[in-house]
Amino acid sequence: MMTPSASALHTSALTSLPLLARGKVRDNYAVGDDRILMVASDRLSAFDVIMGEPIPGKGELLTQMALFWFDKLGHIVPNHLTGDDPESVVTPAEVPQVRSRSMLVQRLKPIPVEAVVRGYLAGSGWKEYQESRAVCGVPLPEGLTNAARLPRPIYTPAAKAAMGEHDENITFERTVEMIGIDLATRIRDISIALYEAAAAIALDKGMIIADTKFEFGLTPAGELVLMDEVLTPDSSRYWPVEGYEAALAAGENPPSYDKQFVRDWLEQAQVNGKPWNKTAPAPRLPREVVEKTAAKYREALQRLTA
Repeated sequence: MMTPSASALHTSALTSLPLLARGKVRDNYAVGDDRILMVASDRLSAFDVIMGEPIPGKGELLTQMALFWFDKLGHIVPNHLTGDDPESVVTPAEVPQVRSRSMLVQRLKPIPVEAVVRGYLAGSGWKEYQESRAVCGVPLPEGLTNAARLPRPIYTPAAKAAMGEHDENITFERTVEMIGIDLATRIRDISIALYEAAAAIALDKGMIIADTKFEFGLTPAGELVLMDEVLTPDSSRYWPVEGYEAALAAGENPPSYDKQFVRDWLEQAQVNGKPWNKTAPAPRLPREVVEKTAAKYREALQRLTA
């Protein structure tokens, strides 16, 4: 079994490039004025809190999956990849920190909206539906259950939060106020098209993409570009087809290839005899949870690329 080792990269430490920012998972370095080296670490975040234990191999798997999807979906919208080799911009000694887990991308002006598309009712969407029969202001039919497939995919954007804070679900109308009707509409329509295309590809491989989120940026010329990661288990809820119907009938969360396994463990975790309050620091992940999460990520990539 895979166990945490020195090969896991919790935090990169490149000195040949200026560090721009550390996100929940990625460390971003400036390459001149127009490019960014994105290094996917093995960090795991859940409920917007970074876990102390890395998931060995996770950063490489995330990067390979993102590259797979960028290639498959490039006909719908341009993406931020430059085509340049990430290893070419660091010193030879730093190559092991970069190899197979990095992307060399265009430097863009980020749009402060997370473009969330849901094809199924799950997670916070299910909780919101139970209270209001709607998700992010999108009304839904009566009688839906946990993990139910929606009549059609819905766009439920979120406002990006500061590091360590929770993203906030917002309405489409709010995104119009933030970025204007033209950009808000284009992002919505492109996001739904990306989800529908990806969901069909994944279903062919025996996987359901329940929901996902996309991020976009603008080039200096104003072109809309898909950026960051795309359709990884970190940004998407993946379910194997087998087991879905039984879970749906029971009203339970289906088996998953994403962080739901960790989320479910954290929901019952105790800190000082009380349920964890979903703020840092996170409870220490047991070795079994780390190993099972690593295995889930590996299996998702293997099924997708088989």
